[in-house]
Amino acid sequence: MSAFPDIQKIKYEGPSSKNPLAFRHYNETEVVEGKSMKDHFRFSVAYWHTMRGTGGDPFGPGTMIRPWEGKVDNVENAVSRVRAGFEFMEKLGVPYYCFHDRDVAPEGANLAETNKNLDAVVKVLKEEQGRTGIKLLWGTANLFSNPRYVHGAATSPNAESFAFAAAQVKKALEVAKELGGQGYTFWGGREGYQCLWNTDMKREVDHLAKFMHMAVDYAKKIGFTGQFYFEPKPKEPTKHQYDFDSAACINFLRAYGLGDCVKMNIETNHATLAGHAVEHELDYAGSQGFLGSIDANAGDLLLGWDTDQFPTDVYLTAKIMLILMKYGGFTTGGLNFDAKVRRESFEPVDLFHAHIGGMDAFAKGLKIAAAIRAEGDLARMLKDRYASWDAGLGAEIESGMHGFESLEKYMLAKGDVTPNVSGRQELIENVMNRYFF
Repeated sequence: MSAFPDIQKIKYEGPSSKNPLAFRHYNETEVVEGKSMKDHFRFSVAYWHTMRGTGGDPFGPGTMIRPWEGKVDNVENAVSRVRAGFEFMEKLGVPYYCFHDRDVAPEGANLAETNKNLDAVVKVLKEEQGRTGIKLLWGTANLFSNPRYVHGAATSPNAESFAFAAAQVKKALEVAKELGGQGYTFWGGREGYQCLWNTDMKREVDHLAKFMHMAVDYAKKIGFTGQFYFEPKPKEPTKHQYDFDSAACINFLRAYGLGDCVKMNIETNHATLAGHAVEHELDYAGSQGFLGSIDANAGDLLLGWDTDQFPTDVYLTAKIMLILMKYGGFTTGGLNFDAKVRRESFEPVDLFHAHIGGMDAFAKGLKIAAAIRAEGDLARMLKDRYASWDAGLGAEIESGMHGFESLEKYMLAKGDVTPNVSGRQELIENVMNRYFF
């Protein structure tokens, strides 16, 4: 039985189309800079928002109309949801999806029953993957919703919570391998603290590193070769989370010997909460060799929480694509729509409208980014600004030819610096705007 009987496969109809159920810019076979749009983006649907979002908020219960949902969240209902989810993804035309273990299968009375439930649903996920060709971009474990994780999972003061989380991730890695997942993401929803007075920070961070090493070791043992990702978020639900931003995460990974096996999964809205633009987070991760995957969404700057809206701002998507292309694009990662329809957008068709809008915005952003790169004005202006480092003294400093003594001698002889040149910020902003209007 169809979950979306009135929806046909979404097709590309071009920029002049006014069909709300068609792509205006996303043409998966169109080649940009030698790569198809499909390969540039590697779009993914986030199972937790798209298939499990209810529209509930602190002021009221869920509003979503989801005909495929039963009254009880049991295995039978979870299987029905899988069929509906793959029908949605197939009609939308995305090649990947992502999920937490608890998104796809309900918990049981104990760990053994929970694993049994997951196995039953994974069997159907595998069938649907085989039927549609849709693949698992990355999997993860929900280590934040159950009350057993009230104080965290890998950073909990309760050693048995740590142990249960380890068992849960062990199973999640086995499932990711079974489904051919291309990665696994660590997101520490409650790996942080509310009050420093009752927190042994060093011990908790040490435990987090130990936990991640255990996961890496077990992945090697079972032959799971997917890429590990670490997703930064500074706060919410805890006051301070240890995975604050890319800089903090990369420092942690290097300090604990995890730098060679874990990359970053950067989310736009999480960057906002950290006081950064997403392009800052992407550029920093890329410059350090840690850029892995992207959770594509947007926040509302007038609201102080993680709103997970769909990205429809072409300025945003073009800036993301400029950084992504700068560092060579995705390998195992992709653009995962970690975004949800608004509480007021409660009909099933709204799921299509939201994803179509996000995919079109990224397609348009890609074309703009490619035009900026092709014309080269931005690259030339950037090169000109750093020209003093390309020859003479600057080139000597970068090559290691100088220390403080020799630089002092140089400046004593010269007397003062060559006058600075304007940064031309407003000019650069005007040049960039040429590509948008």
